[in-house]
Amino acid sequence: MIDQSRIRNFSIIAHIDHGKSTLADRLLEETNTVAQRNMRAQALDDMDLERERGITIKAHAIRMDYKSPSGKLYQLNLIDTPGHVDFTYEVSRSLAACEGALLVVDASQGIEAQTVSNLYLALESDLEILPVLNKVDLPSARPDEITEQIIDLLGCEIEDVIHCSAKSGVGIPELLEAIVKKVPEPKGDRDAPLRALIFDSVFDSYKGAAAYIRVVDGVMKLHDQLQFFAHDKKFDADEIGFRKLKNHKVKEIGAGEVGYLYAGIKEVSETKVGDTITAAENPASEPLPGFIPIKPMVFSGIYPATSEEYTALRDALEKLKLNDSALTFTPESSVALGFGFRCGFLGLLHMEIVTERLSREFDQTIINTVPNVEYIVHTNKGDTVTVDSPAELPAASDIDYLEEPMVDASIITPAEYIGGIMKLATERRGQFKNTEYLTTDRVNLTFIFPLAEVIFDFYDKLKSISRGYASFDYGLPVYQRGKVIKLDVMLNGDPVDALSVIIHRDKAYHYGVALTDKLRSLIPRQLYEVAIQAAIGSKIIARCSVKAMRKNVTAKCYGGDISRKRKLLEKQKAGKKRMKMVGSVEVPQEAFLAALQIER
Repeated sequence: MIDQSRIRNFSIIAHIDHGKSTLADRLLEETNTVAQRNMRAQALDDMDLERERGITIKAHAIRMDYKSPSGKLYQLNLIDTPGHVDFTYEVSRSLAACEGALLVVDASQGIEAQTVSNLYLALESDLEILPVLNKVDLPSARPDEITEQIIDLLGCEIEDVIHCSAKSGVGIPELLEAIVKKVPEPKGDRDAPLRALIFDSVFDSYKGAAAYIRVVDGVMKLHDQLQFFAHDKKFDADEIGFRKLKNHKVKEIGAGEVGYLYAGIKEVSETKVGDTITAAENPASEPLPGFIPIKPMVFSGIYPATSEEYTALRDALEKLKLNDSALTFTPESSVALGFGFRCGFLGLLHMEIVTERLSREFDQTIINTVPNVEYIVHTNKGDTVTVDSPAELPAASDIDYLEEPMVDASIITPAEYIGGIMKLATERRGQFKNTEYLTTDRVNLTFIFPLAEVIFDFYDKLKSISRGYASFDYGLPVYQRGKVIKLDVMLNGDPVDALSVIIHRDKAYHYGVALTDKLRSLIPRQLYEVAIQAAIGSKIIARCSVKAMRKNVTAKCYGGDISRKRKLLEKQKAGKKRMKMVGSVEVPQEAFLAALQIER
């Protein structure tokens, strides 16, 4: 077992597309962790989706053995982090398992919103920050200007900024030396009771759930009986080890080391990210700080395209949940869509990934309902109810007030786009907080936004306004009282629950008119008139009609008394009225997709 003074645990934090995965590849190559013949781009990213989108979805941990020019052998543990705002909590737990972080900044793009957000997370964990200027060999690189930005942000010296190119390998040996010299050694006590932090977990079909762990105090030995603080369950350590690109089994993992644990755990949900593991025989008195149970922030109904696919969809979701503890789902039924599931996601990207994987890996054709966030409802009786679906909302007469989730958001943009971004923020009910000039032409704008306004298409709109230059990041939500109401859509007086939304009162009229107008063009004509209405409680705020298909019943009347024609028309009118009472209107799938695209 290596001496604790020669262990270095570090993470790489960066904005999307600043070269985090490529830098990890070069470090693996330079330390001979991966042979040249086995090397591939984004070596730590396993999923096709990660490779296509160029983002990290699942965190990874890998051990590298590095021999410094002085001849000393060091153990470097790289704890990779997911690269999106949806996974902020996982990033914070990965950082809690480290002593240092490489802050990677693109030499052509400069500091972005997620760079700042992840930097604050790293500083909260009291990590040693190593600033790294990547892509210095690009023709569009501005190393001097971006170095100034980093110095302003961190307050470091110019010689502290390491210049490198992850693609060509320039500056990688200097970076490894800086990690060894500047990242502190772990401070854990090997003789104390065992405390190990879970920073990620995956599922293996044969062995069960694997917990990726950082041992903070004590020693974890093979076949020890272990106890989890979050649920007090006990398991035996069937296999422990560390990861290079493959698992390597060992007999024990000591304080300061990073590894994995198999303990015959059947579900990933039992290896909660942020939980503390201790020994059952000699337990620690208290867990490691910072554990929060992961809560979904965005909710959407997922329904099979045909009712026969319901069982297959349930099986697919259960298999996905084995690898994704943040995904939640419960059965629900809709008059319009039949039987399906109410699913909870960390954010819109997480929702996209799950639906994409259902389509690719399980060959499911699904319909998504309008995404919603979770609201806290205070009733007139003094009760508090949490709802994530319009169908669960109590009657308007029973509600005292609602609270909606609000998030602190940061937008970093070139100064020329401030006007357009301010207008967009006002439209999305953003409360302006502060403007901070990072450089003469780059601004950090901070707002408080309702989460419901930013989870859907806000990011796309922001990129359009700023021509792709603005970046956006937000934190965990807090609840505030808001003027939100339920908007129902009715066809011939019958509510279509799958089209109902919870929306701000000031935007309800605009959305109701736009939705009823869109539905008029999508719902096929029937033999009777179809009334489409948008309503708040019993008050109709928008209405339009799909005209009936008509047969000319008076064609056979040549001349004669007008009363004969009137009699036929009245007979036809009575027949249509009877049909309207017993007929049901089929809502096509396109109507649900159209509802998703209407500007709120």
